[in-house]
Amino acid sequence: MVSFQFSSIGLPELLLILMIALLLFGTKRLPELGSSLGRAISEFKRGLYEETPKGALSGSSEEPVAESPEKRRDVSASS
Repeated sequence: MVSFQFSSIGLPELLLILMIALLLFGTKRLPELGSSLGRAISEFKRGLYEETPKGALSGSSEEPVAESPEKRRDVSASS
């Protein structure tokens, strides 16, 4: 009978994962992915401790949220 024992990720495994990510996404896209992942984790943590949803405080949550022109990206330019 074969038993598998899961342990924490060591330095060689972590380096292998980082190298594969670097090869898949490239040097330009990897920092963007890291920052968006960090923002997503912090929003998730903030949402866990928030008592009421953000839309519940306002009268109607059906209104679209306007984005600032700086935050919008031209999708056709990045392709």
